[in-house]
Amino acid sequence: MKALVWHGKEDVRYDTVTDPSIENPRDAIIKVTSCAICGSDLHLFHNLIPAMLPGDILGHESMGEVVEVGSDAKGSLKVGDRVVIPFTIQCGECEQCRKGNFSVCRRTNRKAELADKAFGHHTAGLFGYTHLTGGYPGGQAEYLRVPFADTTHIKVPDGIEDEKLLFLSDILPTGWQAAVQADIQPGDTVAVWGCGPVGQMTIRSAILLGAEQVIAIDHLPERLSMAEAAGAITINFEEESVIARLNELTGGEGPHKCIDAVGAEAHVSMGQPDTILDRAKQMLLAENDRPHVLREMIYACRVAGVISIIGVYTGLVDKVPMGQAMNKGLTFRMAQAHVPRWTDDLLRMIEDGRIDPSFVITHKVDLSAGPEMYRTFRDKSDSCIKVMLRP
Repeated sequence: MKALVWHGKEDVRYDTVTDPSIENPRDAIIKVTSCAICGSDLHLFHNLIPAMLPGDILGHESMGEVVEVGSDAKGSLKVGDRVVIPFTIQCGECEQCRKGNFSVCRRTNRKAELADKAFGHHTAGLFGYTHLTGGYPGGQAEYLRVPFADTTHIKVPDGIEDEKLLFLSDILPTGWQAAVQADIQPGDTVAVWGCGPVGQMTIRSAILLGAEQVIAIDHLPERLSMAEAAGAITINFEEESVIARLNELTGGEGPHKCIDAVGAEAHVSMGQPDTILDRAKQMLLAENDRPHVLREMIYACRVAGVISIIGVYTGLVDKVPMGQAMNKGLTFRMAQAHVPRWTDDLLRMIEDGRIDPSFVITHKVDLSAGPEMYRTFRDKSDSCIKVMLRP
């Protein structure tokens, strides 16, 4: 089959690889009908996250049709079922899965010993996302083996196009969780840093959850325009001070809830210290990520407010003002998305027309164009916000 394969820093190729097969009775094989490039994939593209190996198949946003089912998965799946595959692999049986904390499943990371050394305790297995999360082949491919398939799938109805359903795999539940874990209350002002695909879903989720005012922070005109279309007030951090504008919009009190939808590769805001030192530390491996957004959120957030982190961080960060956070009484909530916790409700919203996630797609191309689209997405050229791929 054909797949998008990692060969090193900024080197993604459209290769012929071995077809997947059933390896465990709980497996299933799906024929991928649609997949996507995620902002998290750029962390791999830039080689910011260790433990990728040449030949690894990328991708963790995919959906398709079941073509083969292992003997222990036949009670949950059958050939011909249309499914979206969550980016997290969950066993459904461990203590964390029973609590709904699927992204920290205790059983699906097949390289747990490696992850324990990096994280202290391992997290769930993920598709196409380094050997720290199991080294599983990803879904930017013609076919995908789904381990623990009896629990790692979302059945979706016929009659709704892939474009509306694909993002149940990641960015829609990720944006929804970002807003839910911020504990949004009526009357709240919610500020969202980052208007990429996850940020766009977060903005719409915050509005659906009853935020009185949503403020979206970015610097790309097409992203800000998309956020404004949803009803957000926008701040271009290259043209005005984020702190000054947030104070103006909140009577000097700051937002009640601050959400980080950026993560590791944050850019500097106007009027704030340059991030040259952070970039230098990254190059010297003295820190992994640029925590500018974390610093700005801690400073901007209202006392006794909530900081929700859904942007992906890869390791160590420096000079995070924990003294400010502690003395202001801030609450931090963060996690990779626990996808299945949210998907029943989100699928109903899609079916009812309350949300249509396809608005975020700017590019639809053949899987063979994937290597070029990685570069387009990286550069944010051609007004690229979200790339959908079809094998």
